[in-house]
Amino acid sequence: MPADPNRVLYLSRADVIRAGLTMPDIIAALEAAFIEKGHSRVEMPPKPGIHPGSGDNFIHAMPAYIPALGAAGVKWVSGYPGNQERGLPYINGLLILNDPETGLPLAVMDCVWITAARTGAATALAARYLARRDSAVAGILGCGVQGRSNLEALAVEFRLESARAYDTVPGVAARFAEEMAAKLGFPVQPVAHPRDAVTGADVVVTAGPILKKPHATIKAGWLQPGAFASLVDYDTYWDRAALAELDLFCTDDVPQLRHYQEMGYFQDIPPIHADLGELAVGSKLGRTADSQRTATANLGLALDDMAVAPLVYRRAREQGLGVWLPL
Repeated sequence: MPADPNRVLYLSRADVIRAGLTMPDIIAALEAAFIEKGHSRVEMPPKPGIHPGSGDNFIHAMPAYIPALGAAGVKWVSGYPGNQERGLPYINGLLILNDPETGLPLAVMDCVWITAARTGAATALAARYLARRDSAVAGILGCGVQGRSNLEALAVEFRLESARAYDTVPGVAARFAEEMAAKLGFPVQPVAHPRDAVTGADVVVTAGPILKKPHATIKAGWLQPGAFASLVDYDTYWDRAALAELDLFCTDDVPQLRHYQEMGYFQDIPPIHADLGELAVGSKLGRTADSQRTATANLGLALDDMAVAPLVYRRAREQGLGVWLPL
């Protein structure tokens, strides 16, 4: 669908959701994007950011270009941990999708749903290479938007039989457990202690707010041999000794992780084994033994967003969604 030099399509959050992408659609889109990344056929500079108010607030600019998918654009996204106390979402932002042929803007869309869905999909894609195929029990620490999307995506990739849910806010884990059990069709048990969400789980997701100074809740010995962990909140939840037990530590993009180390994050992580592009194309192996403890610290890449945004745009055009705005 060619760009219109006189107008741009605005898609609200409701429009993005109504476009109807499924989690399998999104996982497949990210797989295609990371295969391109693994072959060095994408352009994605480390995301610059500003930090108004405090060190844990951020607003990031996230540009990417994926020639094979005809995707180019930028996401401007914020994360404010204190918003939860104000009754506001932690993550907010907008995404601009451009026509790679002309540079003209095709659409401006809300990015909150896309951010949540593609982050869960990236966890599931990494787990495809790093988790045991018979993984059946999930542990979720942080029962917000990302806890939901990550559990949903893992349930697509694996035949999960149960999950355990922990949150620091009383009542949040219980609501999460009730909602997700009804949605996914297997038992989800709220637990009162974080250790109960980790010990005995095959796949573990930590999805709290991203903090520069880790609270290091998860200790050595909690993550069982053979388990996989996805560090959605960077290393916030993880004690240094617990990270040292990992046999394989991966990420979605090494240059961006190094960039965040310079900013003060990821100060005590193990050596990086591979990035997700290398795993996707097989240039580096993932799990090679059932006993290995494995993890990925996916930073959340513009690549993910630009893999999904063109699908949303095409579905929206087909369904007549959104509002046309003059340029």
